[in-house]
Amino acid sequence: MTRLTRGAGRTVLVALAAVFPVSVSGQALADRVEDAPDGWVRFSFEAREGVCGHHGGISFHSERGHTGDWECEEGPVRIELRKRGREIRELDTEVAGEWESRSGSVTDLGTVTPREAVDLLFEIVDTAESDVAEDAIFPATIARGIETWPRLLEFAREHEDTDVRRQAVFWLGQEASDRATEGLTSIIEDEGELEVREHAVFALSQRDEPRAFETLLRLARSSPEPELRRKAIFWLGQSDDPRVLSLLEEILTRGG
Repeated sequence: MTRLTRGAGRTVLVALAAVFPVSVSGQALADRVEDAPDGWVRFSFEAREGVCGHHGGISFHSERGHTGDWECEEGPVRIELRKRGREIRELDTEVAGEWESRSGSVTDLGTVTPREAVDLLFEIVDTAESDVAEDAIFPATIARGIETWPRLLEFAREHEDTDVRRQAVFWLGQEASDRATEGLTSIIEDEGELEVREHAVFALSQRDEPRAFETLLRLARSSPEPELRRKAIFWLGQSDDPRVLSLLEEILTRGG
């Protein structure tokens, strides 16, 4: 069971209403979720370019409306929250398509702005227990026009749950900006939990840019943490860049 609140008598959704943008209905999104009866609460928002849905999955594509050998439908991001009282017990994300038929109460809040949606999703990440907190990260990253890397970096460094930190590191690694690479590097160099730092090495390896590759080379050569060096060498080994062969020769020559 996942709670959107921590501590007896604390109502996060009510508190958020004071700071969240007000929707076209005149009521903040947090209030609208809070006021909905127990059951499913739905809302949708505009997806960023290149995001599409297919058979319940979500993909990123470069050719409009088509990915690989199958059709991928563009459309809004659709969020469903299952709540009971002040507890959020489930969070589902889809792109395009139709709403699933649900038993019991279903409250449709309609279309909200990407800013409203991201603010609510990130507050869920910040306050919910692990399972729903993890589920709330991805949809925030695909909202149109919203820069998410600063909050992802904050979660990656400071969130109390390791799985949430790892999720934040992964999606931080997908952000297409130099600042995301800088953030990943800072996580690796922090003297924090080794598992999270290792995950940041993996996320860095997924970035197709020179600075990320050069950081992996530097880690492989000189990181004081043996496990980080090993991870960096492993991911560099997936590349055919001639600098990798030179690095391996250098390491073998010096005996480690």
